[in-house]
Amino acid sequence: MGARIVLVTGGAKGVGRGISESFLLAGDTVIVCGRHAPPELPQSHGRCAEFIACDVREAEARAALFDEIRARHGRLDVLINNAGGAPYALAADASPRLHEKIIALNLLAPLHLAQAANALMQQGQGGVIVFVASISALRPSPGTAAYGAAKAGVLSLVQSLAIEWAPKVRVVAVSPGPVQTEQAHLHFGDERGIAAVAKTIPLGRLATPADVGAACVWLCSPEAAYATGTNLVLHGGGERPAFLDAANVNKP
Repeated sequence: MGARIVLVTGGAKGVGRGISESFLLAGDTVIVCGRHAPPELPQSHGRCAEFIACDVREAEARAALFDEIRARHGRLDVLINNAGGAPYALAADASPRLHEKIIALNLLAPLHLAQAANALMQQGQGGVIVFVASISALRPSPGTAAYGAAKAGVLSLVQSLAIEWAPKVRVVAVSPGPVQTEQAHLHFGDERGIAAVAKTIPLGRLATPADVGAACVWLCSPEAAYATGTNLVLHGGGERPAFLDAANVNKP
């Protein structure tokens, strides 16, 4: 496989950085975008990512992003729709504006980016669009209800776009469970909190950004050529059902 042109939104930190480094390791040309230039760009084995400033929620910024990619490289082979997230806020307390911003970042922006990527890919040899979803789309998401709803919308979107844009463009999702990033403490607390969460996962640890990156590289590879409209759940075995600990019979 020759070097691909890969765009990773939010690709300079957290899960996005792990994804960027995985594609760099595979020998690809990686472009990361974000609102501000990072202190250090992702690097791997002597390869360094490129940076283009872009607020993915803004239409003009998205158009400028794809104009720059076209000017630099003439094509795009892979889009990783990774940028997203949400602060903890109970649904009853969050403002309408906060809910709208969360939906805009986690559902509408990825849709608009996918539209632009598909247009460029359809002009060339095709490509792959990966939406980074979340286990929050598949289970209750208290404290981040709008985020979970947006990610559930992403999974529906993937199925529809895969049909509309086939056969030249494959559209897939990857849904990580808890991931150990530099912001893990915001979701799980201190080291004891993170360790306690890890004990609830059958594999005994949180995912790493590199785990998610490896999954994305595989989904974009020839080995996954028949995968489209599908969701790869990457949660280490999932969450242990609460009734197993609550029941007072059938204990190991």
